[in-house]
Amino acid sequence: MTISRLSIFPLTGALLFPGLQLPLHIFEPRYRAMVGDALARERLIGMIQPVDQSDGTELYTVGCVGKIEDVETSEDGRYNIVLTGQSRFRVLRELEVATPFRQVEAELFDEPTSEYLTLGERAGFEHEARKFADSQGYAIDWDSVAQLDDEMLINGVSQIAPFDSAAKQALLEARTLRERCDLLVSLLEFFGKSDPEEGTVTLQ
Repeated sequence: MTISRLSIFPLTGALLFPGLQLPLHIFEPRYRAMVGDALARERLIGMIQPVDQSDGTELYTVGCVGKIEDVETSEDGRYNIVLTGQSRFRVLRELEVATPFRQVEAELFDEPTSEYLTLGERAGFEHEARKFADSQGYAIDWDSVAQLDDEMLINGVSQIAPFDSAAKQALLEARTLRERCDLLVSLLEFFGKSDPEEGTVTLQ
C-alpha cells in the first residue's frame, strides 16, 4: 500500500482512468495555483468528483491521479493541460492546508498490469453499445472501436459516457475490468431507454 499526499481537483462528471487522457482548461485562480504548484513538483493532480456542487463539499472516496503531460499557458495565466491517468486512489483524510486548493492523504491502488474480457463479454458489450449509440443518435466509427484493446474500450467508454455523476463514480470504483464491463452494459441498457429530447435520465 502506497500512501501519498495529493492536491485534488474536484470536478463533477470529469473522470480519469489509468492509461487514458483528460484535457482540462484551468481558469479559476485556486486551480491555476494548483497547476503551478504541480508543475514545480511531480506534475501530479488528483481528479475526484465532489458529492454535490457546493464549494468545499464532501468528496467521493475514489479518484484517479493524473500526470500533467502537456501544458499551454495563456497571457492571462490560464492553463490548457492534458492529464494522463496513473493510478486510482482512495481518500483517507482531507488535510488542513494553507493553499487555496484542497489536499488529501490518499492510498494509491495497485492497478493490474493488464485485464481482458472473454470474446462473449466483448461481443455483448459492443452489441449493447451499438444499441445505445443508435438510440441516442451518436455516429460511431465502429471499425476504429474494433481495434481498441479491452481496457482502452471499457475504460474509455466509462470515462466519456453521458451518465450522471453517481453512475460514472460506480464505474470508476469497479474492482475489475469485467465488473466494470458488466456495470457499463447495465447502464447502457438503462440510459438507452431515455429519449435524448426529453432530458437526461438519472440513476438514483
